[in-house]
This record gives sequence, structure tokens and C-alpha cells, in this order.
Amino acid sequence: MGRDTIANLITSIRNADMNQKGIVRIASTNITENIVKILLREGFIENVRKYRKNNKSFLVLTLRPKKTNQKPYRRNILNLKQISRPGLRIYSNYQQIPRILGGIGIVIISTSRGIMTDREARLEGIGGEILCYIW
Repeated sequence: MGRDTIANLITSIRNADMNQKGIVRIASTNITENIVKILLREGFIENVRKYRKNNKSFLVLTLRPKKTNQKPYRRNILNLKQISRPGLRIYSNYQQIPRILGGIGIVIISTSRGIMTDREARLEGIGGEILCYIW
């Protein structure tokens, strides 16, 4: 049974967000580090720290706090959805990369030039494996 590090990352962030936890600890791999850098750059998370414990590397993510002064109280949940998985890989060329909520959300794509967002892939004119949607 293999490990799906992207699913672990998405599930950990989603669970922490639903339970209003401010901090998430995940295992550090090259893929998770690149996805977390994109989340940080796009403003979905607030801070990232990397530390080692017992010869294992971890990333500690600080999620953005929720705004509670809205009337009526409406909770904005960070939505993440995994698209490609180990049993079914989904690929797309740059012209057919989906737009999430008309461009408000982002699609994270693994390309031959690294992991990037849908906007960057369209600008570079390259497609790849669609990893996840975030909105």
C-alpha cells in the first residue's frame, strides 16, 4: 500500500480548517513543499516553518484566521479537492485546464517545469497532471 502525500496534505489542512485549528503539522516531501509554497504565495495559508525531529522533516502550517465580525455569521471554509490520485491520473493540456469559480480558485498542476498554478501553466503554454483544486 503506497502513500498518497497529496491526499494527506489536503485532508490535514481541510480537517484543521473545519475544526478551527490554527496550526497543521505535515510530513515534508518535495511535492508537499512545492504545494505549500503555492498556498503561501496565493494567500491561503499565513506562515510555514520547517523543522526536523528524530531524523524526519515536518512542515508546520499556520492557517489564516477566520473573520468573525461579518453579519450574519458566515464561515468561509478553505475548500480543497484532490483530482489525480494514484489509481487514476488526470492530465490536461494548457488550453483545457479548468477555471475554478471563474478564476477565483486555483488549480495546482505538476508540469515538466515543476509544480505550478493554472495561471502560470497557461502563460508558459504547458500542460500536465492536475493535482488538486483550491477555492
